[in-house]
Amino acid sequence: MHTLVLKSLTDLSVVADKFLRQTKDKKVFAFFGPMGVGKTTFIKALCNELGVVEIVTSPTFALVNEYQTAKGKIIYHFDFYRINKIEEAYDFGYEDYFYSDNYCFIEWPDKVAELLPEHVVYVQMIENEDGSRTINYR
Repeated sequence: MHTLVLKSLTDLSVVADKFLRQTKDKKVFAFFGPMGVGKTTFIKALCNELGVVEIVTSPTFALVNEYQTAKGKIIYHFDFYRINKIEEAYDFGYEDYFYSDNYCFIEWPDKVAELLPEHVVYVQMIENEDGSRTINYR
C-alpha cells in the first residue's frame, strides 16, 4: 500500500506527478471515495501531467470521456455513478477501453467491480479533518 497526502490544491501537480511515477507501468485506476472528496479534481491533475491538451470534465452523464495528449495518446475517464445495471457497462463495450493499454481512470468503480481487470490500481481517497486528502493506492 502506498500513501500520498494532498495538503492543498496548490500541491495537485506535485502529488499527481509522484503518483504517476510510482505507478508508471499501470494503466487502469479505480478511484473510491465519497462524493466531493476530489476524485475528479485529482483525475484532472493526472490528465494534465500526462499532457492532455483539452479540458477535462466529469463524464457523469456520458459515462466515458476520451481525451488526447499532445503526443497523440488516448486517455479514458469513466464515471459509473449513474449506471443502474452492470449491463450498461457491457452495452458500451467496456472491454475495448479497459484492455486497450490506454490510461483508464474510473470513478465509482464499485458499480462495475466484477468487470475490473486484474491489473487495476485501487485508489482510495479520504478527506481529512483539516481539509487535506489522503490518497491510498495499491
